[in-house]
Amino acid sequence: MKPLLSVRHVSMFFGGLAALHDVSFSVNKGEILGLIGPNGAGKTTLFNVVNGFYRPSRGDVFFKDQRISHLKPNKICSLGVARTFQVVKPLQRMTVLDNVIASAFLRSRTKAEAVRTATEVLGFTGLLADRDVISKGLPLGKRKRLEIARALATSPELILLDESFAGLNPSELNESIQIIKDIRDRGITIMIIEHHMKVIMAISDRIVVLNYGERIAEGSPAEIRANPLVITAYLGVADNA
Repeated sequence: MKPLLSVRHVSMFFGGLAALHDVSFSVNKGEILGLIGPNGAGKTTLFNVVNGFYRPSRGDVFFKDQRISHLKPNKICSLGVARTFQVVKPLQRMTVLDNVIASAFLRSRTKAEAVRTATEVLGFTGLLADRDVISKGLPLGKRKRLEIARALATSPELILLDESFAGLNPSELNESIQIIKDIRDRGITIMIIEHHMKVIMAISDRIVVLNYGERIAEGSPAEIRANPLVITAYLGVADNA
């Protein structure tokens, strides 16, 4: 089976600093791939390369066998790759519904169609009761869900989730975990950055680990949990076992 997304020997330099160095991995259709690593490991930079905010200094990204690493974010989104942001960025003066309608227009030919799509997505993410709320007035947990709703309204095949669980209380965490599982059940492939290790180990089919811009490990949650390179990267100590 061909991968849905392939990252091939990607490097990203900022001046003399290598934020990413020769990173390669693939994402298979229908899976949840976790992307983890210490702060500054290059995770969000990699997302920015995949969805076109950065053009890689070296290497390429392919989506459904099409090279996309030279394309702009709007074109990549139109091909079926959506993303959320670590720092949520709703259209603050617009209602929750209008935020999602704006995203739905990527595929909708009429306003009525965009409204139908947005309303369905708000129901799916548990935000329908907040449809008329101005987005800047939402609490953090709901703003995180709105970010996911806006991405889903573009009808993606692959969604990149950047720390969608950060700052959530236990109840919100459980709700968001269920939403992620429901997204996968809809046939949407997920790549997720997350620092909450219990969450990432529970929901991921595979995990890729970055450290100092390099891929240091890849495997199942059980394999990653036992990997001495991963233990060293997170604890900062050598494994003497």
